[in-house]
Amino acid sequence: MQIHEHLPKDPASAACARQLLARLTGQVGERALADAKLLVTELVANAVEHVPETGDLSLDVICDHGRLRIGVGDPGHGFQPRPRRPDSPKDSGWGLHFVDQIAERWAVEVDEHSRVWFELRAG
Repeated sequence: MQIHEHLPKDPASAACARQLLARLTGQVGERALADAKLLVTELVANAVEHVPETGDLSLDVICDHGRLRIGVGDPGHGFQPRPRRPDSPKDSGWGLHFVDQIAERWAVEVDEHSRVWFELRAG
């Protein structure tokens, strides 16, 4: 299964991305779906909050061969992921930390725009 959608760079898009992932119900395990929804929410929220450039976000989902790969693209020009510091505010900055802890693999890709993707076992 594949999903490709454009979403406005708006706080409501995190909920929309979660709803789009509901299409995976029955095709991936409940834990994988819950993890995917959490991580995609964090990535969309990060793009909305931290990317100053205007333009749409993209959501790409590929589920095949027992793998789930999700990418969130934004109109920004990239960033260097930094580990969460112990003195970071307790109520923010958790997005990439969650991605790093839950995803099997993840990365930031930069060309004209940036994209953060992650992979999970679909089972």
